[in-house]
Amino acid sequence: MKLKFCVSGAAETGHCSEDALDKAKAIGSEIAKIGAILVNGATTGFPYWAAVGAKEAGGATVGISPAANEKEHHEVFGLPLDYLDMIIYTGAGMSGRNLLLTRSTDAVIIGCGRIGTLNEFTVAFEDKKPIGILTHSGGTTELIDEVIAESHRAKDNPMVVYSSDPKELIEKLVAILKREKIDEV
Repeated sequence: MKLKFCVSGAAETGHCSEDALDKAKAIGSEIAKIGAILVNGATTGFPYWAAVGAKEAGGATVGISPAANEKEHHEVFGLPLDYLDMIIYTGAGMSGRNLLLTRSTDAVIIGCGRIGTLNEFTVAFEDKKPIGILTHSGGTTELIDEVIAESHRAKDNPMVVYSSDPKELIEKLVAILKREKIDEV
């Protein structure tokens, strides 16, 4: 079975670091290079550019949409249809989509984000998923350490790793997954 990596980040990226979208593409490319599947929220911004990077590198991509169907996805939510091999329409809205998105993958990557990204982080943290934080990418990503410290729950998920380098971040997550999976990695 192929590994599945959730890429979470802001749909609107005006607050992200200057190189955040380039790093998003690099994350997608690295996921494709190891033969894994990129899963995102079928949205714009950081997750979109990760999907672009994965597709340009010949990888597979899946989007988990908050909408109930393609028409609602595109016309009501204003979300893209390109760079995804498959879109799963949940009809669950944004917060329901976030739960399904993080739970459907083996590891979660957090890039420059806003409140939805922070929500996806907290769901993954509670579920004890391996989480990779792309440091210095801007937005709520810069608050993660503080959230963990102030929650007094650092020991609840020891599988949170950090790097500003997309390749290194994927390598750290793969190392965790090799320990956690059953002879499939």
